[in-house]
Amino acid sequence: MNSVFIVDDHPVIRLAVRMLLEHEGFKVVGETDNGVDAMQMVRECMPDLVILDISIPKLDGLEVLTRFNAMHTPPRILILTAQCPTLFGIRCMQSGASGYVCKQEELSELVSAIKAVLSGYNYFPSEALNPTRGDEARCAELELFKSVNDRELMVMQLFAQGRNNKEIAKGMFLSNKTVSTYKKRLMQKLKAKSLVELIEMAKRNSLV
Repeated sequence: MNSVFIVDDHPVIRLAVRMLLEHEGFKVVGETDNGVDAMQMVRECMPDLVILDISIPKLDGLEVLTRFNAMHTPPRILILTAQCPTLFGIRCMQSGASGYVCKQEELSELVSAIKAVLSGYNYFPSEALNPTRGDEARCAELELFKSVNDRELMVMQLFAQGRNNKEIAKGMFLSNKTVSTYKKRLMQKLKAKSLVELIEMAKRNSLV
């Protein structure tokens, strides 16, 4: 029986995933709502698979993914998130994830992904592998995002969700000064003249 660990900050999602897994014959060996506890608990129980959300507090999912992948014997990681695969899919793949499922999909999609990943296959949506090519402006914008690192992308998302510097700093264990630096870098890299423009760009790219 394969063992699975769930990391998601929404209790309802964790419960739904747990019930689905147990119904399918998997053993859920633990769950948590944040990245810091996930690091410790996964090292202790060493599951076969970790189902991981990206937008989690204390240590975001992209950072957790990178750290898991650096372990001596990393578990297989399946990303389950509401985030846009166009921007996040390839980043997750490069950081060591074996699969990516959007929460908007049917639960049967999650089951298929879990079975594929545990069988040694990768499972990513086509948008992650071949970002949608729209007009020239859209393509140029996607190109700009390539220069944005994972941490900056998470900070941008939090700004788009209406968080201020202080709230972002507290949630990500950063100083206010560091958050300000990230904001400045984001505006430079994405050629945004203001925070409002940055937030509009985040919304256009489904970061909210």
